[in-house]
Amino acid sequence: MLNTTLTYYNQNAKAFSDSTLNVDMSALYAEFLPHVAQHGRILDAGCGSARDAAFFKAQGFTVSAFDASPELAELASSYLQQRVAVKTFQELNCVNQYDGIWCCASLLHVPKAELPQVFLNLQNALKPNGVLYVSFKYGDTERVHNGREFTDLNENALTHLLSHTQLKAIKQWQSVDQRPERESEVWLNALIKVVHVL
Repeated sequence: MLNTTLTYYNQNAKAFSDSTLNVDMSALYAEFLPHVAQHGRILDAGCGSARDAAFFKAQGFTVSAFDASPELAELASSYLQQRVAVKTFQELNCVNQYDGIWCCASLLHVPKAELPQVFLNLQNALKPNGVLYVSFKYGDTERVHNGREFTDLNENALTHLLSHTQLKAIKQWQSVDQRPERESEVWLNALIKVVHVL
């Protein structure tokens, strides 16, 4: 994550966390969780407030979480009642660990040129039948907005990125932002699995 984006989250951690904690994510959980092994291991990657990690934990899953922002990770640790690691997607280096990886509005801060390697890191971290959820703001540009850097993706761009991996989107769909007064923002969502080559 670039320094300007990290600085933004460190300086605005409490306000950002508070603004996201009560957002209704049930529609996205309903898409993701049926693909995750019962009581399996879920990684909330770029967890922000740890809202989603806490929900998964309450459903009986074993949860791990990380965020690149030390300030957010500290708040998230308190909310989740367990340690949230300070880490970037580029530093993810585990193999065959997770039944599900949840990247909700987090990969969008990875520069486009670094996404192919990051998707390989995520692929390696998944168990053979694991599932990856990702969301990006809908578009096809890299841009700076309110002090943060974004990589926007559409269906074609995501499919192209995954073509360099053993990952394949099993479902892609658009949704609108669930936060008040953000309904005009469109998101690209995708459920992704490893394609097993014989």
